[in-house]
Amino acid sequence: MKTETNLETGGVNMARRSFLRYAGAGAAAVAVLGASSCRKSDYYPPTDTSTLPHIDIGTGDIGILNYAYALEQLEAAFYLQVIATPYSGMSSIETSYLTDIRDHEVLHRDFFKAAIGSAAIGTLTTDFSSINFSDRTSVLTAAKLLEDTGVTAYDGAGYLIQSADYLTIAGKIVSVEARHAALISNLLKAGSFADTDQIDQNGLNKSATIAEVLAGANGFLKTKVYATNFNYPKV
Repeated sequence: MKTETNLETGGVNMARRSFLRYAGAGAAAVAVLGASSCRKSDYYPPTDTSTLPHIDIGTGDIGILNYAYALEQLEAAFYLQVIATPYSGMSSIETSYLTDIRDHEVLHRDFFKAAIGSAAIGTLTTDFSSINFSDRTSVLTAAKLLEDTGVTAYDGAGYLIQSADYLTIAGKIVSVEARHAALISNLLKAGSFADTDQIDQNGLNKSATIAEVLAGANGFLKTKVYATNFNYPKV
C-alpha cells in the first residue's frame, strides 16, 4: 500500500469561497514579529539545522499561520488516504464521519494556503508507513493522535498570534478540530470523548508547545518542519 503522499494530490472538489473570503488580502499585510514574541520561559537555543532537509515556518503571525498550515496539510493527507483506502469493515456511518472530517481538513489546509499567499511554506510530503490503513484500530489510533495534537497545538500557540482576525479564525478552526478529536476518541472507546488524556482537572483542554508538537508531527513527514524563530529544534 502506498503510504508516501504528496499533499497537493487527490484534492476534494468543494465550494469554499465563503470560507476563504475570511482571509482576504490581509495576509500580505500581517505585522512580522521578532523572536522576542516568545515568552522567555519558552526559549531554547536552536540547533544547527543547515545540513538537514527541512522547511522553516518563518516569524511572527506568518510563522504561526505556516505552523497551522503544516499541521492541516498533514491531517488532510491522512484523511484523504483513509477515504481512498478504507479500512476493513468500515461502516457506512464511519465512512460518513471520516469523509466529513476529510472535507473539513482540506478546507482548513486550503484556507491557510490562501491566507498566507506567497509566504506559505511548500507542499509537504508525508510518510505514513507506520500506519496500517487496512486496520481500523491502527487508523483510528493515528487519527486520535493527529486530532489531539492539532487541538493542543492551537491552544499552545494561540498567545503568539497578534492579529485579532487571525486569532478569531484560529479559535473557530480549533473548535472544529476539538469536535473531530472527541468523535474519533469516542469511536475508539465509548465515553472517552472528553477523557483525562486531553482534559485537565479544571475542565480545560491541555496544550502543547511548538517544539513538542513538531517533534511528533515530523515523525510523519519526509522533509521536517522547523520553527527556529520560535526555538524549535531545541537542545
